[in-house]
This record gives sequence, C-alpha cells and structure tokens, in this order.
Amino acid sequence: MKLYRFLSADDTSEFCHKVTTALNDGWELHGGPTYAFDVANGVMRCGQAVVKEKEGSYSPDMKLGEQ
Repeated sequence: MKLYRFLSADDTSEFCHKVTTALNDGWELHGGPTYAFDVANGVMRCGQAVVKEKEGSYSPDMKLGEQ
C-alpha cells in the first residue's frame, strides 16, 4: 500500500526537524514544499507532502505518523 501524509508547521527549525524525522523513518518527499502566510497568527507556514510504501492493507483508522 502507499501511504500519504502532509506535514505542516510554522516556518521554523521545528518544521525542518519534522520533515527530517519522517525521511529517516522511511518516508519520501512528494513534490516540493509549500509556503503560506497565516494572517490569523502573523507567521509563515510551511507544508510538505511525504509518501511511503508499506506491506499490508490501508485502513482509515491507521495512525500514519506511526507507520
């Protein structure tokens, strides 16, 4: 099965660590990063899609971050 996650956070090193952790857990980048200004909080936000191939069957009950 192929799994998909969209990681997001404020534009800080926390976001980079989140993506780095996913890559080291076997996830792969899917497309480029996205950036948007969060008007409500006055900060830039980052996003990055990641995918992973895994044995088994998909279920909406899966906790994707634990795969």
